[in-house]
Amino acid sequence: MESKEKIKIVVAIASFAVLSIFFTAQYRRRRDRKCTQSSCYLHTEQKPQNSFKRVLADNSYSAFKHLKFSESNSETSSNSHPYESEISDLLENAEIEFSFGTESTDLKMRDSYVWVATESQLKELADVLRKQKVFAVDTEQHSLRSFLGFTALIQISTHNEDYLVDTIALHDAMDVLRPVFANPSICKVLHGADNDVLWLQRDFHIYVVNLFDTAKACEVLSKPQKSLAYLLETYCGVATNKLLQREDWRQRPLSIEMLEYAQTDAHYLLHIANCLIAELRQHDSDIDASENSCCPDDKFSFVLEASRRSNTVCLQLYSKEIETSPGESAASSIVSRHLNGQGGISLKSCKLQFQDLVRRLCTWRDLMARVHDESLRYVLSDHAIVALADKVPTTQEEICTLISQADLNVDSLSSSSIPPSPSPVVCSHLEDFNYLFQGKMGKLDDIFLEILQKHLGPDGSCPLSVFNYAILSKTNLRLTNRLVSKQNGNKKLKQFGQRNSRELFVKKFSCKSPVYHNCRIFASDGRLLCYCDRRKLEWYLRRGLAKLVDDNPLAIMLLFEPKGRPEDEDNDFYVQSKKNICVGCGEKNHYLRYRIIPSCYRMHFPELLKSHRSHDIVLLCVDCHEVAHSAAEKYKKKIATEFGIPLFVQKVVDPREAQVESQSSTSEVNNVEAGVSPLQLRIAAMALLRHGPRMPSDRREELRQTVMKYYGGREITEEDLEKALVVGMSPHERRRLEKKKGMSFKHSKGTSLPNKEQDSNARSTGTSPIDDALKVDNEGSLNTTKGETCGKQGNGSDLDITMEVLDRSEMSEMKDIPVMDADDCGSRSQSEGTLDVFYPKSNGKASPKHNPKLSLLGHGPHGKQVVDHVLKEYGEDGIRQFCQRWRQVFVEAIHPRFLPAGWDVMHSGRREFGEFSVHNRAKKASAPANG
Repeated sequence: MESKEKIKIVVAIASFAVLSIFFTAQYRRRRDRKCTQSSCYLHTEQKPQNSFKRVLADNSYSAFKHLKFSESNSETSSNSHPYESEISDLLENAEIEFSFGTESTDLKMRDSYVWVATESQLKELADVLRKQKVFAVDTEQHSLRSFLGFTALIQISTHNEDYLVDTIALHDAMDVLRPVFANPSICKVLHGADNDVLWLQRDFHIYVVNLFDTAKACEVLSKPQKSLAYLLETYCGVATNKLLQREDWRQRPLSIEMLEYAQTDAHYLLHIANCLIAELRQHDSDIDASENSCCPDDKFSFVLEASRRSNTVCLQLYSKEIETSPGESAASSIVSRHLNGQGGISLKSCKLQFQDLVRRLCTWRDLMARVHDESLRYVLSDHAIVALADKVPTTQEEICTLISQADLNVDSLSSSSIPPSPSPVVCSHLEDFNYLFQGKMGKLDDIFLEILQKHLGPDGSCPLSVFNYAILSKTNLRLTNRLVSKQNGNKKLKQFGQRNSRELFVKKFSCKSPVYHNCRIFASDGRLLCYCDRRKLEWYLRRGLAKLVDDNPLAIMLLFEPKGRPEDEDNDFYVQSKKNICVGCGEKNHYLRYRIIPSCYRMHFPELLKSHRSHDIVLLCVDCHEVAHSAAEKYKKKIATEFGIPLFVQKVVDPREAQVESQSSTSEVNNVEAGVSPLQLRIAAMALLRHGPRMPSDRREELRQTVMKYYGGREITEEDLEKALVVGMSPHERRRLEKKKGMSFKHSKGTSLPNKEQDSNARSTGTSPIDDALKVDNEGSLNTTKGETCGKQGNGSDLDITMEVLDRSEMSEMKDIPVMDADDCGSRSQSEGTLDVFYPKSNGKASPKHNPKLSLLGHGPHGKQVVDHVLKEYGEDGIRQFCQRWRQVFVEAIHPRFLPAGWDVMHSGRREFGEFSVHNRAKKASAPANG
């Protein structure tokens, strides 16, 4: 009996223990599940930006709204610069000078600075800055722990004091400084202001007006470097640790090293600016002393060019990068990189699955970054996405392990910038990966909505903030766009990339100010002579050659009788006002100049067919420009076939290595086979110099063989590569490359393409594209027998009535486009050495003769040969017919609907020159006889 009782007691205890374990496990499971659902790290981690009461740029998918002064004027809302008129005045004012005062900046940095952290201190700073003529500005940004980034500190220096503004504490009150930054009478000095200008707009609606950018000044002066560290060391003898720029500028208090670095960046800027302006003015003085034959209005001004480039930066407008579908751009980039043999993906059969998982992970990462206000890199790295999509882990432990291993392979320059791996975002929301890796959850839209509601819905696990609250309000709109994106697949990704490229192109290359000012010039009898820009109008007024007769719009009356009148040309094109719109589609928001007759031909035309002629220069939007350019390139090929003149130089060979027997045609053919295209030669040499040791061996050998063909097959050295890099360049291109790279090419002697057998009749009579544009980008011209010409000064010289002369500063926007400078070479002696250039002819023989001042890398040699052939066979009438053919090509390609009145395919383009003009043929013919 006792044993039975004992058994019952044991069974009861065991049952109780089992039940206890069961219920405990259930409780713990429920508790863990509850913690997982509400365990977002943001509940316990307080980020500095959480103290912001409002933000101008949140993490939603809506566009950024810029400051606007009038609610009734819809055109000044989100896409217009609120201070565009003030900045445009600075750009157009030819008399602008930098007024930095006479105060000298103390090179010894003060031990003290003013830390501005309260609104009262900020207002006191604004009062101080209002009394300044100039002050220096720098900013420190933080981007790792923020989706869009934010300004963490602003450094401001005057001649007397340094200020460090705590923009985290004063984020909501920074508009106090807006009037000071927008005051056009106060110059703001920054270095490399392209980003600072945008960041100030993004965070505080602060717009910089009247800027002097020391980096732009370095560009104008062709400094070997333009970094602030270089300027500090050169002009101030100060060395800085630029690694501090990557520190966490959110932390308070800042370390002593960080405070000293921040103060240094702004303190010396005023002194550096003064030094650079002195150099700019010295260059202008040198030009004034050396170029006595040039019109003062047309010469290049270093000071004005630095001003123009600096204030052009102010016209930039901040915009958020809004994708058609969250993460699509990053996904496309990852897929393209790692499915082309670079990512080590294991099975080709998994490509579709890999792509789908990458897109899901990128969508999730984009959403999590916006919700938690973190950078994409902080949430999940690209390497981690590749690893997860390739391996497809099934457990949370595998997910964390894969991410950690993938991130170990990522190098970082600063330990402080290495985010934790896995990130708190991943650790807080590991259950999300169940949605991402489930095969049945195939639609990205379902994932998008599910995750968004899970984290920001009524029972969401993540806290709402000023950064993420607007995301939900835009969900329906984004889903609509996402559905379209899903249906179009990769085509939509390509369209998105193309749209982004187009926007960047428009932003960088479109005209920054109106091209046509439509000022008027009247003859003494009151008849309209032409339209011109304001700058040309002022040229006559300053010389007392005209009087102002109207100021709205501006108009002048000449005080002398011009040689010619518009009716003399039987064409009213030059007496018509012109609109600043695309002549093809009427686009008003942006436009670029387009030369209907390609410059490679036009630069070699006789002066009387191109000087002061703007009939064939029109305005096109980017889309019409692309169509017109494509049609022109096709027609160039047709011209090349018709005349038997190739578009590019076919072969070049080093004469010191090639064994050329001039009497043997077989030898010539062999040399053509042994040579190499100058463009291919330059590309190969540049690639080997830059990336040779890091290239795959087979690609490196392929490029070496290309260069060796130029040197006759012998082994090459680094010195040979430096020489090959400049083969085919014009002197102007070589100088630009040297300035850009800070190189002298000491080994390149003998490779500048000189030709000892130059024939004076074979020389180009054209001008450089920049000087050519200065002469041709106008709206009309007439000559007089009295006054001065912009080409020459002297007694009895001609006076050209022109319209819309293109400013050199505007042409400088095209500085990154390779150009051929045929005029530049006239004042320089020939270099030593020779280069054999082979142009295949119809008779099978090669001609090595070449004008050494023309670039071999473009269509310049082709254009000169075509123009010379037309002039020889058909004369100037042939050139006019040649121009008419190109106008017809343009009309058929664009079908322009907004061409100026008087524009005609049959336009003659001919003009006559006054008795004393430098282009007068009789004067040119008599010059040798008199000599």
